[in-house]
Amino acid sequence: MQTQKIPGVKHVIAVASGKGGVGKSTVTANLAVALAKQGYKVGLLDADIYGPSIPKMMGVEGEQPGVTGTQGEERIIPIEQHGVKILSIGFFLPAKDPAIWRGPMASNALKQLMNQGQWGELDFLLIDLPPGTGDIHITLINELHVNGAIIVSTPQQVALASAIKGLNMFRNKDIHIPILGLVENMAWFTPEQHPDEKYFIFGKENCEKFAKEEGLELLERIPVVQGISESGDAGEPVSMDSDSITGKAFHALAEKVVTFSSTKRFYYVKDN
Repeated sequence: MQTQKIPGVKHVIAVASGKGGVGKSTVTANLAVALAKQGYKVGLLDADIYGPSIPKMMGVEGEQPGVTGTQGEERIIPIEQHGVKILSIGFFLPAKDPAIWRGPMASNALKQLMNQGQWGELDFLLIDLPPGTGDIHITLINELHVNGAIIVSTPQQVALASAIKGLNMFRNKDIHIPILGLVENMAWFTPEQHPDEKYFIFGKENCEKFAKEEGLELLERIPVVQGISESGDAGEPVSMDSDSITGKAFHALAEKVVTFSSTKRFYYVKDN
């Protein structure tokens, strides 16, 4: 499959999930900030056309990117926040208006963000994909050279049953995009006042078993604490504080992404 690379971007990493509600956007936003805090040049493309949440999570809701260049060769200037360059369809829609678009319209919007974004030099461009395996995913895979993918799931069996669909999409013989590994989000609940306590409210060891069965690396287990939701709502990702419980987990995840990318240590899921 002939795909194009974005000039100046070293690594394009897609973050996907089989279903919604597993915290994929939260993982993507915090990973981006953690990478930036570790000194890397990072971009974040919000490809969730129908439910863009990155602007709010990153504290740039209501912002509008600038445009540069001559007519027919315009470039969209990303919004910069927390050391990350950000583009999202959410910047171009009123906050309360839904994107009532058919597949081709949504795909064209994504192409515009990908091809006209003025990203400059980046070490990593993270792409927050929508749930499932629809038109947006196909557009991304057909248009852009993706170096690897990360799958996000919660420990629940219903989430893992959907996660396998995302894996199968990337390991399709016509796609065959490498998988960095699995991120287990909401692995357990930990009260901020009692960081040594763990409550496995969504199940225990399911993601570890799933990763082993599918030949995947379990990249990191992200705990649930009250602050992670509050920080996202306030536009201040928890990974900004590398000493917090969840901040440590996201920074550990960032370190693995860097290591795997620099050594090309990607994990292909097993063939059927």
